[in-house]
Amino acid sequence: MVRVAIVHYWWLKNRGGEAVIAEICALYPNADLFFHVCDEAVVRKKLGPSFKGRIFTSFISKLPFSKVFYQQYLPLMPMALENLDLTSYDIIISSESGPAKGVITRPDSVHICYCHSPMRYIWDMHKGYQLGASFFKKLIMGPILNYMRIWDVTSSSRVDYFIANSCFISQRIMKFYRRNSTVIYPPVDCSNFYISNSLDDYYLIVGELVGYKKVDLAIRAFNKIGKKLVVIGEGELFKKMSATAGSNVKLLGRVPNAELCKYYSKCKALIFPGVEDFGIVPIEAMASGRPVLAFRKGGALDYIIEGTTGLFFDEQNEDSIIKVINEFEANETIFDSEKIKNHSLKFDTERFLKELKLFIDERVKIS
Repeated sequence: MVRVAIVHYWWLKNRGGEAVIAEICALYPNADLFFHVCDEAVVRKKLGPSFKGRIFTSFISKLPFSKVFYQQYLPLMPMALENLDLTSYDIIISSESGPAKGVITRPDSVHICYCHSPMRYIWDMHKGYQLGASFFKKLIMGPILNYMRIWDVTSSSRVDYFIANSCFISQRIMKFYRRNSTVIYPPVDCSNFYISNSLDDYYLIVGELVGYKKVDLAIRAFNKIGKKLVVIGEGELFKKMSATAGSNVKLLGRVPNAELCKYYSKCKALIFPGVEDFGIVPIEAMASGRPVLAFRKGGALDYIIEGTTGLFFDEQNEDSIIKVINEFEANETIFDSEKIKNHSLKFDTERFLKELKLFIDERVKIS
């Protein structure tokens, strides 16, 4: 019997990376799961009774306050991964965005890495993380990040096959690891979303309120033009953004799924101002028949067809966002909700499962 191990960085909330793991578990319900830290109740509730595997954590989970300050233990994660015993497994599927791919496996096993992104906080985003750090933290971050980059590149050679979640990430894998990869888009459950018979007069943003998503730019743009904007999501910048938002901008925090689907279906368009590795939210908006106005970079290039499923703007600033809103409103009638929804189905869960299974089956030769 072929034994499968799935390695993910951490699972404390249900986000995009965890949705991918849940679908991989649907393919391999007897696989064992490995994390640095996890909330087992959250994991098992998401996976449901069909999941029969065991759950293991690295020694990071035994460190003080690991479920809160797990990211502070980043320098110890390479050692923690290498201490995991995976010698009894034939197939190892790692999910990389935080440290996960660095496990040591048997010479005759097959290690496939589904890469959401090479770790952004040690590569292209490290300056942003250092910006808000204390003097002492900045002092030690340099050597730690240097060590992490060396380990990250070295451990990439332990992977037999890389899967990238977008063409953007495929390019990043080649840039940092000098490895080829196959693009398999992540799963989106498009069946949850629907086209509304009528629209309301507001634009929508959905996502975590953190710096790199650039929601603050959109809020300032809407403050200038006075049009209605609804922002759904929580994050470290929620209070700051609430304080700067005009009366035409509503920040709702998290909302129940049924309410989220309603907001998607009735918005004029989704605003997507950040650079994402892929971006599940725009697919959800398109599954609701709504166009997406996005910054022309990152994963959005893989699924937005300009003039059919949305429009792009070329600079991350307020004027560029205002310009694309005006362009959209001048051409709003050209966007067909049914066409937009049909396009979103190319990224549905069923497609992901078929492509991933075929990829693995073609590469695993275990008797």
